[in-house]
Amino acid sequence: RLDMILAGIYALVVGLGMMGQWGFFLATGRVPELKTEPFRIAFHLAGEFLTALLAIAAGIGLLSGAAWGRTAFLVAAGMLLYTIVVSPGYFAQRREWPLVVMFAVLLVLTLISLALVL
Repeated sequence: RLDMILAGIYALVVGLGMMGQWGFFLATGRVPELKTEPFRIAFHLAGEFLTALLAIAAGIGLLSGAAWGRTAFLVAAGMLLYTIVVSPGYFAQRREWPLVVMFAVLLVLTLISLALVL
């Protein structure tokens, strides 16, 4: 049960963190692609927000012991792994190394969480 609690907390923190980070970037005008590449960034944001929402739902499911929580977590973790692998390239290109490191840490934590759930 502790393994599901830890994975559930991780999913909630990551999902809420993603929503918060994108909310901050959008509110402070740190998404110049809204003007230069509006279609690409719209699809990217849709994927990011869907990942975040599913991670939040999965966290709630795991913490409440819902039968669907484990499956939701596995799907959310897969979506999260994709964004963790793809997103750092943008920040590496801009030489924003702390964010690249953040993604590396998230990769390790996501893999640990997956191991706990599996």
